[in-house]
Amino acid sequence: IGLINSLSTFARVNEYGFIETPYRRVDPETGVVTDQIDYLTADEEENYLIAQANEPLTEDGHFVSEEITVRSREDVITVSRDRIDYMDVSPKQVVSVATALIPFLENDDANRALMGSNMQRQAVPLLVTDSPFVGTGMEYQAAKDSGVCVVSKHNGVVERVTAREIWVREEAVVDGQVVKGNIHKYKLIKFARSNQNTCLNQRPIVREGDRVKVGDILADGPATQKGELALGRNVLVAFMTWEGYNYEDAILISE
Repeated sequence: IGLINSLSTFARVNEYGFIETPYRRVDPETGVVTDQIDYLTADEEENYLIAQANEPLTEDGHFVSEEITVRSREDVITVSRDRIDYMDVSPKQVVSVATALIPFLENDDANRALMGSNMQRQAVPLLVTDSPFVGTGMEYQAAKDSGVCVVSKHNGVVERVTAREIWVREEAVVDGQVVKGNIHKYKLIKFARSNQNTCLNQRPIVREGDRVKVGDILADGPATQKGELALGRNVLVAFMTWEGYNYEDAILISE
């Protein structure tokens, strides 16, 4: 079959090399879902009853329903709310990063969602990118963490912008006075070849005089637009029936 690697969300690797995922702890005495985060490995979470992240809560953090659907080992069961140990931090933590980029995932057939997450890896970077009209909120973080964008490592002001480099002068406020520091130069990749024979190109998205902070995106990379992931294009589609020839999955496309 082959080995399939999927990039997990919200997870971390512990000191022993095992993947851990975060959960919100439920206070056993009061039944309140606290903001305390515990990271558990796959074998550790088998000992607990874990509620879904979108389970309704009251304003003070109690479960609204008396009976709650939870995960217990490999089963999904219903238990009373006073037996719950943990709660997921997000509905997205059970899927990969690619799957979390699919809007309205819960309404998709499982095979189509699997196809969509696999096909995103095969997207060819376009010279003129187009970010999606409809997203899930993961586009910015996925683009930033991919490493294709140029990210500012300092707080300061943009002093010079060209197609090939960006200059940022450090600035800090000391005793109410603005103190200027060193100039940091960020080199951009221009129309380089990737290992997949696609085009790698970085474009500045800041202007001279802009103030930037650590972590701000200075330049777009391949398949990003204004710091957001941009795979493919937004297609304007008009859909109509045509004498029954587009029944079920058949599509007629006009040239």
